[in-house]
Order: sequence, then C-alpha cells, then structure tokens
Amino acid sequence: MLRVPVACVLSLVLCTSAYADTLILDGNFIQGGLIVGRTDPGTRISLDGRLISVGDDGRFVFGFGRDAKQNAILQTIFPDGKRRVRQLTVKQRKYRIQRISGLPSRMVTPSLAALLRIRAEGKAIRAARAVFTVADGFLHGFIWPAKGRISGVYGSQRILNGKPRRPHLGLDIAAPVGTPIVASAAGKVTLANTDMYFTGGTVIIDHGYGLSTVYSHLSAVDIRLGQNVKQGQLIGKLGATGRATGPHLDWRLNWFQERLDPRFLVGPMPK
Repeated sequence: MLRVPVACVLSLVLCTSAYADTLILDGNFIQGGLIVGRTDPGTRISLDGRLISVGDDGRFVFGFGRDAKQNAILQTIFPDGKRRVRQLTVKQRKYRIQRISGLPSRMVTPSLAALLRIRAEGKAIRAARAVFTVADGFLHGFIWPAKGRISGVYGSQRILNGKPRRPHLGLDIAAPVGTPIVASAAGKVTLANTDMYFTGGTVIIDHGYGLSTVYSHLSAVDIRLGQNVKQGQLIGKLGATGRATGPHLDWRLNWFQERLDPRFLVGPMPK
C-alpha cells in the first residue's frame, strides 16, 4: 500500500437503504501529492471540473501538481443520484533554487533542428503518459529504483548556465555509471528509448489508472516497449546521457500529464 501518514486518510461513508455512498481518499494532500480513492462502482467524480476515471471496482487516482492551488473542489455523483461537494485543502510548499553550470550551450539553447527533434520526442513522452489501464501495480507500493546520493529534488527552480529554465519535476539520484536501475513498481513499458535529446536513455512504465514512472539519463536500456515488468526487475543502468553534468538517475512520477513527487511514495534511501 501507499506509504502515507494515518492523518492523511479522509473517509466519508453515507449510508442509505440501497447504496453505501462511500468515498475514501488515501494519500498526501500537498503539492506533488498522490491520492488513491475508493467509491461505489458507477460513481462519477471530478476534481476542479476535470473528470476522473473510476474503475469497475470503484477505485480511482488523482494528484496535485507542483503549483496546485491551496483549495481544490472534489465533486461526487453517486449511483443513487446523490451529489456531494467537498473542498480539499492542498498544503503549499516552498521550493529550492538550484544553479547548474557547465552544460553544453546546445543543451540550454537548442538549435532549430534540435527543437524539432525535442518536440517530436515530447509528443512521444506525452503519449506514453496519457495511457489509462486498470492495472494495479501501484497498489503494491513503490521502492527506490536505485541507491545513491539525492542530488536534485522535486519542484526546484533551475538556473542552467545562468539562465532560468523550467522547474525540475523529478528526483535525481547520483551514483556511478552502470549502477543497476530497477522498476519501482510493477507495470508495462510504454516507452523505451536509448537516445532522447534531453533525457538520453529513457524508460516509462505504466502502473495503472494513469500513474507512470520515468527513468532518465540511462547508459543502457535493458527492457523493450510493451514488456511487462515486476517490481525490482532490472530495467537499465545509470548513466549521464542527454542533458546531464554527471551520472545520475532522474526518477519521475506522473498522473497523466501532471508531475508528482515520487519521494512521498518511498521511505528513507537504503544504505
């Protein structure tokens, strides 16, 4: 199960003669947090007007991005027609500023030809993150995909060669080239590319309900597109490919196109 404090579990059970009208939310109500919910099959749920897919068993998932507002509205329409509106409070975070120097200029200000390649690769990445399945790999929890020093954190504003760029939306783990990288949870490979412009060797694994993890800057990719992998299975080796100043793994968690913080899903880094 997800590693979340007991205080982060919100349960609403409204009993009628025919329906339980159940709504259970389990997760971190914070920017970058992941929420896993259960409700009655056939219930319709939306978050700030965005429809959330509910499985046949009543399970659903959603998350809060880096810049999520403090208040979010969750609307529920139960099978018996009853409507419930709940305001969720999202804890706000302060993010670090990280300055990185020594990158090749082409990695900070790409050429026109490079931009065309970047756009094509971005389209492939978005397609991999858009996959929805009712797989349940995420329900068995997540593990660290590699052991090493945390060299970059989720949400930090990055200054690259003195130029402000997009925030970093993953977790960087620094370790020697060739360090084994394993799947943090069971799932199906939706992208396996050995040479992407910014992320180098890149793998994306779908864990169900719109949740996926990304593993970037790999020196070797040891799995293939469409392959089913188990938690802890070797998927590649750590490297410094793409836009990197040294060997590290950029590990990311997505809920569709929303970037979440994978640190909330695991305990302390193993020694």
